[in-house]
Amino acid sequence: SARGRGYGGVNMKRTQSILLITILVVMLALAACGSGAPNVDWNLDISGAVSNPITLTYADLVKRDQLFLDDVVMRKSQGEDTVNDWEGPALDAILAEAGTSEGFVSIVCTASDGYAKEIAAADLAEAIIALKQDGEWIATSDPDSPIRIVIPGLPANSWLFGLAEIQVVE
Repeated sequence: SARGRGYGGVNMKRTQSILLITILVVMLALAACGSGAPNVDWNLDISGAVSNPITLTYADLVKRDQLFLDDVVMRKSQGEDTVNDWEGPALDAILAEAGTSEGFVSIVCTASDGYAKEIAAADLAEAIIALKQDGEWIATSDPDSPIRIVIPGLPANSWLFGLAEIQVVE
């Protein structure tokens, strides 16, 4: 009957509407997830001899352009050296945003536990603020130290885990 066909048409429209709403909800959920980065409460302060001191949250670091370093040798003072891939924003871009002068001589990196290390500006050419190691978020395996500075060419004792502050020295 015509009445039966009309009822089927209503069901079809209802099914299409539900499908459309479901697709929209899934798309919004995926957009909210962004890069799939973990939700981490962490700040990195850039201060010292800069014209624009900045504080970057973990989410800020995730949103930046990511530099991929592959097959980087981590030279250890004890044990076997390891080779890993690292990913994160380039340190030079962050320092430029903070307004470092071209004549800065070093940075002092301080970890969340207070350990600090001074690193010469000349050694920072390919340095990144690493968020991923071998394709995995560092925060997933080490939530207490979700970011680290990775500096190819320098021994691993210059790669601070749990990086919390960078002070620029002129």
